[in-house]
Amino acid sequence: MEKISELKWYSLSLPLCVVVCLLPFWTGPYYLQVFTIAFYYVVLASSWNLIAGYTGQFSLAHHAFAAIGGYTSALLVTLFGLPIWMGILAALLSSTLMGFILGVLCLRMRAIYLAIATWAFAESVRIFLSMTYKITRGDLGLAVPKIFLGTGRAVACYYLFLGLAAVTILVIFLINRSKMGYYIRAIRNDEMVARVMGIHATRWKIFSFSISSGIAGIAGAFYGHYNGLLTPVMVDFNEMAFIIIMVVIGGIRSIAGPVVGAIFIEILTETFREFGEIRMVVFALAVIAIARLYHEGAMGVVRRLALWISSRKQSREGVT
Repeated sequence: MEKISELKWYSLSLPLCVVVCLLPFWTGPYYLQVFTIAFYYVVLASSWNLIAGYTGQFSLAHHAFAAIGGYTSALLVTLFGLPIWMGILAALLSSTLMGFILGVLCLRMRAIYLAIATWAFAESVRIFLSMTYKITRGDLGLAVPKIFLGTGRAVACYYLFLGLAAVTILVIFLINRSKMGYYIRAIRNDEMVARVMGIHATRWKIFSFSISSGIAGIAGAFYGHYNGLLTPVMVDFNEMAFIIIMVVIGGIRSIAGPVVGAIFIEILTETFREFGEIRMVVFALAVIAIARLYHEGAMGVVRRLALWISSRKQSREGVT
């Protein structure tokens, strides 16, 4: 049997979903915060996987769209007194629009040229946020109204980010199963063949890039209103590196890979926080090892193990 049926995969994931939903009843505020931030990275990693893993466009500006969404919502709420939900909606629109514009300008490029162009865009956003001190408060940080107040804030934010992560995963799953998913995978595998088949490659790449950017913008807005402070550090390249590490270690081109990678890396990051930048060296070595030895990541290992167990079980049943 080449692969386990979807029903079996869903039955395996159900206990994990129950554990995640009941986690606030078993742990304290500190670990609730760790998992809340982990869900934020689940959204970023999953949405980046849509453009990099499924469409094959290696963007280095994903964290910049999160910052665009975060600052858009924060400034509208702070300066103009808009409700937070309107600020988040504006974050979605602004990040999607910027993603569309950048996609139109850059997505005809390929490989290293696209990576450099998107990196330059992200650096421009970081420098702009640092220089516009009178509006964004620069490196001092912009104070942002928080979503929830009171003693139940940690639990409420946990479920809010869990819901955001769940909706993101569902959206990407539906895209992957739709005609759009077929088109973008065809573009990733061979763009010239996709064009011969009648697929408008540039249009679908821009569409995928815009959706991915919009999701990142929403995540950034939620993060800003959760954290209460936004700084240009949000657009530091280390943030983009973390997103890439999460996707690669979890398993690129899979739905569950970025989820597993984001939660795993965030927990490790908090556990070994005292080691500072040494963590990045360890993570980088892990990415190199996975890329060299087993590029399917953690989910690939789980899939192979499940297939091996299933084949062993079938062989035993055949013998009996």
